[in-house]
Amino acid sequence: MRRVGTYGGRKLIEYDQERWNILAEKRERAKEVMESLLSFGIESVVYGSVARGDVNEKSDVDIFIPEVIPSYKVEVALDGFEVLEKRIVQATPNYAIKGEFVLSDNTTVSFPLVRMREREMDFYRFGGCVDYRGLMEKRRVPGVDKRLVLIIPTGKGHREIPLTDIHPSSVARMLGVSIDIVTERIRVLTRRREVGRTGIFLCETIPSTDCFEQALKEIASRNPAVRRRLD
Repeated sequence: MRRVGTYGGRKLIEYDQERWNILAEKRERAKEVMESLLSFGIESVVYGSVARGDVNEKSDVDIFIPEVIPSYKVEVALDGFEVLEKRIVQATPNYAIKGEFVLSDNTTVSFPLVRMREREMDFYRFGGCVDYRGLMEKRRVPGVDKRLVLIIPTGKGHREIPLTDIHPSSVARMLGVSIDIVTERIRVLTRRREVGRTGIFLCETIPSTDCFEQALKEIASRNPAVRRRLD
């Protein structure tokens, strides 16, 4: 990867062959997992750097199933993959509770355990997400990374534009999200950058033999905030 142009805080990045190879490997891994899910009728998206293209060797392959389905169906679809961990997570008391399968090769498959609000779906669009068809078509999409930099794919790499250089309404239109999620993510990521990563509200590993839904009921029985999100 090399920087071929800079204007203010804006950069034009051109990928070398190694970078393209890493992207191809990460996308092939995503396709493998998403293809298995799809064979069981489960639609999913890959989000973040793998969807945008600005990957490196340590980039995670994050896959999300945007609908509430019985967890056993996800487990059956992932039967051929090495599952390192099963956990229940919730970013904040007001956000959706999700189940996660942590797989080998820096891969995570997550799915909601409660009905999601449209604003919560905007989180994935904000960072950039691509479905299985998009992967097959080698589509890359714009999205915002953790540095609060808008990544816009180009034929040779990508452009970087700090969100400080763009009005939130313009970002919202480009990404197809509400302006509320743009301002919220700016606030959250700015605070995280200033005070350091503060963790998430809930992250509980469950035994490999346990059912996500039953485990969530047990967590809710001792956690009033989690119980409220289930109501």
